[in-house]
Amino acid sequence: MASIKLQGDTSGELTISAPAVAGTNTLTLPASTGTLATTADVTGPAFAATMSAIVTLTAATWIKLTFNTEAFDTNSNFDTGTYRFTPTVEGYYQINGSLSAAGATTGYFLVAIYKNGSAFKYGSNFSSGTAGPNSTINALIYMNGTSDYLELYANHAGGTTSGSGNLGSNFDGHLARAA
Repeated sequence: MASIKLQGDTSGELTISAPAVAGTNTLTLPASTGTLATTADVTGPAFAATMSAIVTLTAATWIKLTFNTEAFDTNSNFDTGTYRFTPTVEGYYQINGSLSAAGATTGYFLVAIYKNGSAFKYGSNFSSGTAGPNSTINALIYMNGTSDYLELYANHAGGTTSGSGNLGSNFDGHLARAA
């Protein structure tokens, strides 16, 4: 395997090596001065979770939603027992959540992202007397990579209690940019 080695002015060394496979590969550098992204900048934690059972919302009470089934969790940062996302890479995370009602509701319900146990961002509130209302939230959130965690909560404030199912209900996120 052929390699190119560059020595630093004071210390360090950069090695560029061709892969041990047949074929031609090209590395194109930008035509400007700057720093290339590191692996952590482009391959951070990502998760997607759903609920495996119906959750009943109690009127005028915020409840944590039980996202206990992972579609994927690239860095084992989502806990299906506590329903929390605790990333281990500091940065800015795109977080999405939604809750779909299983049946007709009266009044309104909405979802919120809780950060470190407190309400952080509120989603859309949906008011309906028909089946299938949905509340969603999308937010870009800074996480410190050590102790910050996120959960998804819901609140129903209306004349009846709403049953909410896993169809269309999700909690997902990914690292958008390392800090």
